[in-house]
Amino acid sequence: MSRAERTRAVRKTPEERAAEIREGARAVALEGGLWAVTLRSVAARVGVTPALVAHYQPNMEVLVADTFTAVVVTEMVEVAAIVEPYRSPTDRLAALIHTLVESGRDDVTAVWLDGWSLGRRSTPLATAVRAQMDAWQHLVLEVVEAGCATGEFTTSDPQAVAWHLLGMVDGLSAQGLVSYRDPAARGRLITDALEHALALPSGALSAPRPADVQQPALRLDG
Repeated sequence: MSRAERTRAVRKTPEERAAEIREGARAVALEGGLWAVTLRSVAARVGVTPALVAHYQPNMEVLVADTFTAVVVTEMVEVAAIVEPYRSPTDRLAALIHTLVESGRDDVTAVWLDGWSLGRRSTPLATAVRAQMDAWQHLVLEVVEAGCATGEFTTSDPQAVAWHLLGMVDGLSAQGLVSYRDPAARGRLITDALEHALALPSGALSAPRPADVQQPALRLDG
């Protein structure tokens, strides 16, 4: 094909191109982990040259950190939306635990693992990882504190309980990447520990009760 016959790339605004590159990096991370986010892999995903990616993202450490944040924030928003409709703190905590340990989240778990590993040598990534760990602890802490306020939970240190839960979820989810032990057993380890920590009866966190999900108000105006 002669040079005159080649199809030219569609011209995009700088904002559109930057967003396309960010989304391309996110797709690469979910498919191959943060280790896979390179100039070449992102360029190939978007269909542009590595030089163009470098033009919009001159610092790959920052791009990797931003990609990590985009991936885990999306997951947190999704999980929060699943948990929010439950009325009782006990059911909200049960929904939170079971959502986090269910299958189908290996791609995000791998991104977390890469974040901790690569963050040892990348200040931007380490900063992003710590910020998102704090955000997740805040989400869990809100549920635990709500349970303490209603008298459903009993603990002298809600912060420690939230940290304990996230530590178990992170560790057991990492073990799940190599199919270590049964998924249901991993979930029971977490619920058993939280029931003890919050003075809940055995089985209280086994599963949220569907009947307690808030229902939308009925419209009476037709």
